[in-house]
Amino acid sequence: MNASLPDEALALLRRAGLAGATESPRARALSGGVSSDIWRVELARGPVCVKRALARLRVAQVWEAPIERNRYEHLWMETARRAVPGSAPQILASDPAAGLFAMECVDSPLWKDELQEGRADPAFAAQVGASLGRIHAATAGREDIARTFATDDIFYAIRLEPYLVATAEKHHDLRGHLLSLADRTANTRIALAHGDVSPKNILVGPRGPVFLDAECAWYGDPAFDLAFCLNHLLLKCVWVPRAKERFLECFDALARSYFERFSSENLEERTARLLPALLLARVDGKSPVEYLSEEQRSLVRKQARSLLQSAHLKEIHDAWQRFST
Repeated sequence: MNASLPDEALALLRRAGLAGATESPRARALSGGVSSDIWRVELARGPVCVKRALARLRVAQVWEAPIERNRYEHLWMETARRAVPGSAPQILASDPAAGLFAMECVDSPLWKDELQEGRADPAFAAQVGASLGRIHAATAGREDIARTFATDDIFYAIRLEPYLVATAEKHHDLRGHLLSLADRTANTRIALAHGDVSPKNILVGPRGPVFLDAECAWYGDPAFDLAFCLNHLLLKCVWVPRAKERFLECFDALARSYFERFSSENLEERTARLLPALLLARVDGKSPVEYLSEEQRSLVRKQARSLLQSAHLKEIHDAWQRFST
């Protein structure tokens, strides 16, 4: 829908020379996000996207997060592009104090939309795994990257607390297990994580995946990224059951391609431990997936609880294959 571009966003575009001094461009609010305002802005030079972080997220429960995450998001995109050219939009201008940046518009379909239609392509899933693995490999053990992305407080506020900690409060019998996972994740520092590797944040670009929405960028455990993405492929099996076998092929292809590019000690085990906990979080945490019915949520909850002691991804894959949706 048409929207009025905030004064500070227009000022950013003018300071960067993206908009003329007297240009009053048309803006359209883009939908889909709970944590930011995003506009597509039609400039004389061509379209750009402007993103502004929200201090309070648009979810049913109270969920607040510092807007400085906007700065780390654009830094993640620049770092990812150096590791894998084209893997994120190009940043055109930024105003960290206002929690704003402008980036190129990439007009490609979202992977989530493709999966919703049952178009599950294992070759593309393998590209996602390869790009993610290459980004992790390029940033692993880098003290400079670790200093830049020392965002532990932000990651806790927008990932560990609303997902694992909040879910622990609803499953008292699992509280110790889930809080232990949160603590282990928080204290594992290996590589630069995106933090929200979801099909809704991945464009099916002509030359491969383009990652969006890196607001959770954090130097920590790469297992979180891998588990987060694989988790969504399992949820899609419940959402679009006719394509279940193809989604599971994508699961295998993504994981296999990832581990061909990057691995570290106990990485698969940490991924397998996190994966069912994240499944549970997407039905009982602060940010439940919007597309599952109550009956489907109950099925996911039961299956996730049964898999919490898994140590291998194949074990989870095989259990999900037997799982009747």
